Amino acid sequence: MPAILSPFKKIYDLIDGFVLIMLSAIGIALLAPQIGAGDGPLHLGMVTNLGVALVFFLHGAALSRDKLVAGARHWRLHAFVQSFTYIVFPVVGLALMFGLRNMLPAELLLGVFYLCALPSTVSSSVAMTSMARGNVPGAIFNATISGLIGMAVTPLLMGLVISASGASMPLGKALTGVALQLLLPFALGQLARPLIGSWLAKKKQITNKIDRGVIVLIVYSSFCDATAAGLWHKYSWETIGAVMALAAVLLVVILATTTFTARRLGFSVEDEITAVFCGSKKSLANGIPMAKILFAGHPALGLLVLPLMVYHQLQLIVCSVIASRYASRDALPDGTTARA
Repeated sequence: MPAILSPFKKIYDLIDGFVLIMLSAIGIALLAPQIGAGDGPLHLGMVTNLGVALVFFLHGAALSRDKLVAGARHWRLHAFVQSFTYIVFPVVGLALMFGLRNMLPAELLLGVFYLCALPSTVSSSVAMTSMARGNVPGAIFNATISGLIGMAVTPLLMGLVISASGASMPLGKALTGVALQLLLPFALGQLARPLIGSWLAKKKQITNKIDRGVIVLIVYSSFCDATAAGLWHKYSWETIGAVMALAAVLLVVILATTTFTARRLGFSVEDEITAVFCGSKKSLANGIPMAKILFAGHPALGLLVLPLMVYHQLQLIVCSVIASRYASRDALPDGTTARA
């Protein structure tokens, strides 16, 4: 394959099958919503609850404490990433919510803030950092810690914003749901790691396929519920297009800000790569299951997760190109590497 096409081959490998399956699931949900509704004949409400618990059990069993310890030393990098994830992103989300409140539906803007309140990804952050020849142990530490922090911080942020808007969110119930469906399976997975950890390390594709399968089921069920409730008849295609434009602008702003700030702080290029990829990404794998718990029974769940779904695909495409550019940089005489 010609070198000029290499970044696009990596993009194709990352998004091809999963995106096609997810788009197909959405199409089926729009055509025949009754089949996949949460209380429909497939009982996807219960099935997806069990699937979420399984996903976090496997994540717990696969997490190596040694790798966490190895990446824990660079405190400036970690403070940078977590600050962007849980302070800068939510502030931007709040600004968008208030700035666009007379232009876009309230559910959509709440979905934008939910996207901004989520933890970073694990798999794609580490994969992009590795591809770009960045600080991989630092990426593993930040992405993993981000997910753990998010189990508490994301529900708290959502509770504060929803309460401030005059609505109500049973925060105690939401935190209990997160603890039972996410944190407890994760902890049980850690306990089971001595028994199945080495096997999972050899079978990473199994965990990946279960992750993606559960996400597709949740997206399918959410869109079935939204379609059955007549949600999509309320909004125009222009609104959907606005979501795509908003996600693109958000990604560009965050990528530019993380890159500029990392360089101003004097990070090495390897740490800059980790800061940019971990600080700009948002987790579909955590976000979709958590939305199912936090917004349980909400008829607009499909619309609430739409900004996250769009942002997720954009971050894969754009960050693949950026990672390829970073990877092409030259080595300097002192053993360090030049910026692309």
